[in-house]
Amino acid sequence: MASVQPRDLPSVDRLLRDERLAGLPRELALQAARDVLDEARRATRDGGWPFSPQDLPRLVEDRVAQATRPRLRPVLNASGVIIHTNLGRAPLSPAALQAAEEASRGYSNLEYDLDKGERGSRHSLVTDLLRRLTGAEDALVANNNAAAMLLILSALAQGREAIISRGQLVEIGGGFRIPDVMRQSGVELIEVGTTNRTYAADFEAAISPQTALLLRVHASNFLQVGFVHQPVLEELVGVGRAHDLPVVDDLGSGSLLDTTRFGLVREPMVQGSLAAGMTLVAFSGDKLLGGPQAGIIVGRASEVSRLRRHPLMRAIRPDKLTLAALGATLLHYVRGEAEREVPVWRMISAPLEALRARAENVAANVQGQVTETRSAIGGGSLPGQTQPSAAVALAADSADALATRLRRVEPPVISRIEDGRVLLDLRSVLPEQDAELQRAVRAVRAVL
Repeated sequence: MASVQPRDLPSVDRLLRDERLAGLPRELALQAARDVLDEARRATRDGGWPFSPQDLPRLVEDRVAQATRPRLRPVLNASGVIIHTNLGRAPLSPAALQAAEEASRGYSNLEYDLDKGERGSRHSLVTDLLRRLTGAEDALVANNNAAAMLLILSALAQGREAIISRGQLVEIGGGFRIPDVMRQSGVELIEVGTTNRTYAADFEAAISPQTALLLRVHASNFLQVGFVHQPVLEELVGVGRAHDLPVVDDLGSGSLLDTTRFGLVREPMVQGSLAAGMTLVAFSGDKLLGGPQAGIIVGRASEVSRLRRHPLMRAIRPDKLTLAALGATLLHYVRGEAEREVPVWRMISAPLEALRARAENVAANVQGQVTETRSAIGGGSLPGQTQPSAAVALAADSADALATRLRRVEPPVISRIEDGRVLLDLRSVLPEQDAELQRAVRAVRAVL
């Protein structure tokens, strides 16, 4: 192709008269045309523009399409990390999606008591389900677990002291630190014990007339091994009862199912914390529960009632879509179908033999090879724990370049690189997504 000179390029007005650009939003098309022509002029002066003037309308169209594309897009998670925080954590079940859609399509009884024909409370929509599943006296839902903890501390301990083990002063994702959340609530933090060893006696010794509560934070995103010790729940509850103090358990992820059934270590269960006597237990809705983002609080009715009446609750309450999806997710547990219907548990419980069979089918259609690997739970759940999995390995001259191309296909495919190969781990891909995964990979292969 003969080199293009700056004089060969049209003006902005002339370019916009092209019939292919007639239906585009005027302001977006104008800005795109200016940007494309500016880039073309700079590149042609350096002799590095790989296009012809005839390509200009298409380049403008592409630029406008990119500007009008939704920023939040569905992706295929073939990374092997099931609860991937950067990819939106837990995917919702079809029933949860349908519930959210129905709640948003028109009006709903969000805060209307259909039996009494008068104003109701949104908090009552999932309370009975949470009580049934956990054995709690009462329950409340905030918009995430950090908000739930902020509410608890603000309502129960503002202007007073909360005692916590030094070994539990954790930093969660995004640089947020538990001590900072506590201080924001106006609570004085009293640290006891050491980084690796804390005893119930350390809590007891730190109690003063200013003590409002004892706090336990589950170290959900890291693991301490070796010369370590933390008081068991019953010991901490005993200290709290002896001094008439509430004991709060921040479980982080929290689970309603026993993870040991799937070859994993035991993730603390919500029911276990309540059975041990914890006053309040807080956990996330979009991790091992497998629902929407939410901060769920369960426990003693008197304390939950105080939280419900606190002014902060208005600022952190969940919306109707969250409550609809959460209610549908909880119903899966009530019906005993969570392993079959909740995507997170479908992935965790998937047999290795089934993953191998799927990997063989996908590999045959995308010029890949089946390889065994290990998947992570992710999302601050079960740190250090992995499960055996099957993946499709894609060879390429540059694994980084191939992974980049996969992220740019539609829908984007998120993979991982091991030993110079791109791996598509099928444990974090639902079976009904296999065909879509194959199409995306074939589309990338076709242009290599």
